[in-house]
Amino acid sequence: MKLKADTVDEYLEAIPDERKPYFNKLRETILKNIPKGFEECLSYGMIGYVVPLSAYPDGYHCNPKLPLPFVNIASQKNFIALYHSGIYADKEVYDWFVAEYPKHCDRKLDMGKSCVRFKKAEEIPFKLIAQLMKKFKMKQWIDLYEKNIKKK
Repeated sequence: MKLKADTVDEYLEAIPDERKPYFNKLRETILKNIPKGFEECLSYGMIGYVVPLSAYPDGYHCNPKLPLPFVNIASQKNFIALYHSGIYADKEVYDWFVAEYPKHCDRKLDMGKSCVRFKKAEEIPFKLIAQLMKKFKMKQWIDLYEKNIKKK
């Protein structure tokens, strides 16, 4: 399910009513805890938190005209998704997140490479997400991206 939206506000309006409180709390958790410098925007049809081109003019290697993505959140057909590029790029952060998750949620972790799926919105571990957001300052994310992801 891709929501039709051209702005963050339009995206938020399009979220099903039963998910809005949880999605809004997830967004608020991110905004409150993500380090300075990242910008919120619509990115790849989701709400994204990116390194602006003014801070990293090279942009994203897949399309250098786009800002470097860091985190995205989306309301999908059967779940709320959190895409965190740092989990994908940094094994220590991945291992930390996987080990901490059961301490914050009784439900089994449903995760892809960078995608964490929350099928029960009321079970989103907001405190854990807050901790995760603080793991990378913008410069650290750029350095890790250049080292582990960017095609040279």
